[in-house]
Amino acid sequence: MGKVLVIGCGGVAQVAIQKCAQNDAVFDEICIASRTVSKCDDLKKKIEAQGKSRSKITTAKVNADSVEDLIALIKSVKPDVVLNLALPYQDLTIMDACLACGVHYVDSANYEPEDTEDPEWRKIYEKRCKEQGFTAYFDYSWQWAYQKRFQDAGIMGILGTGFDPGVTSVFTAYALKHYFDQIDTIDILDCNGGDHGYPFATNFNPEINLREVSANGSYWENGHWVETKPMEIKREYNFEQVGMKDMYLLHHEEIESLAKNIPGVKRIRFFMTFGQSYLTHMKCLENVGMLRTDPVMFEGKEIVPIQFLKALLPDPASLGPRTVGKTNIGCIYTGTKDGKKRSIKIYNVCDHQECYKELGSQAISYTTGVPAMIGTMMVMTGQWKGAGVFNVEEFDPDPYMEALNKWGLPWVVDENPVMVD
Repeated sequence: MGKVLVIGCGGVAQVAIQKCAQNDAVFDEICIASRTVSKCDDLKKKIEAQGKSRSKITTAKVNADSVEDLIALIKSVKPDVVLNLALPYQDLTIMDACLACGVHYVDSANYEPEDTEDPEWRKIYEKRCKEQGFTAYFDYSWQWAYQKRFQDAGIMGILGTGFDPGVTSVFTAYALKHYFDQIDTIDILDCNGGDHGYPFATNFNPEINLREVSANGSYWENGHWVETKPMEIKREYNFEQVGMKDMYLLHHEEIESLAKNIPGVKRIRFFMTFGQSYLTHMKCLENVGMLRTDPVMFEGKEIVPIQFLKALLPDPASLGPRTVGKTNIGCIYTGTKDGKKRSIKIYNVCDHQECYKELGSQAISYTTGVPAMIGTMMVMTGQWKGAGVFNVEEFDPDPYMEALNKWGLPWVVDENPVMVD
């Protein structure tokens, strides 16, 4: 049916690419591009050795920080869709290249800058902090600003088709379509009940993960942001197939898009589970400056502490064989239907070892990579159509929800959920 260019070959990308290859009726051709082309070549060999996919797979080297390099690659490959699974730092360069080439764009996480001390970025950031009321380094304003240019070019930009953001937003659109006339509150709960056996490791890119967790939390309530101190709000929750876990309120990007796109919603919160060992290690690293994102001089060279820490920590892509347990990610909704109050929970449970058996991945990469393929499929098949920049909750959720069941992330609707508070 079409050709996809996937930029990136980390843990999430490797899942998404293997799922694209399984879905060869839609993805005739797959080009895998990364700064480290040997990773792309290794994955190509792995898929071809299995002999199960009819997709034609090619590989390429690319510097995703360079618009010129990306444009040259896109013109050479001529894809129908570009799936960006590189770093969030590179979202804008890849969007610029797609715009220049007139090609649809899909990603799984919103833009944030690599250097948070950059004066030009800082000026815009500080203005946004004052106007919007939250201080997270990542927000959608940078990508939403492409709306008119994508419209004029007649191309689609699909933002945030991972699990959260992504599936959680599609769950919300599904709940609104089938279960509610009005959604009043949304609680997004992300539980990783997996154990990898290391004293400290992150389940996805350490730079992104540690920035997110050590930052102020925030939630949406009655039309405005309420900001909290890092890890200030804690709840305990008993997750199906995982058990009782401590979870903490964080800022998360889908809060911003759902507040914009779900009419009349009164409150949106995001919680993630953490064990005490993880939090203790992280606080210690933060206290000694290892989470800093600005360069420091060391023995005559500039290094960025968090990037150095990333080099010391286990690669998230290597955690698959040693991670056991399950994830449980979903949303609890309250609202009204036909004038009556109701609440439901929609969630998915994913087993780390089952993911590893299928694709050689742990469940965190799996739960992000599968929806990345599905969102790209929605564009490739024309089930989602439009010109401009969109979040996934703006489209019909039904075909995406059907695809989740088909491609490895079955979901459950609980019409009598336990509430967070």
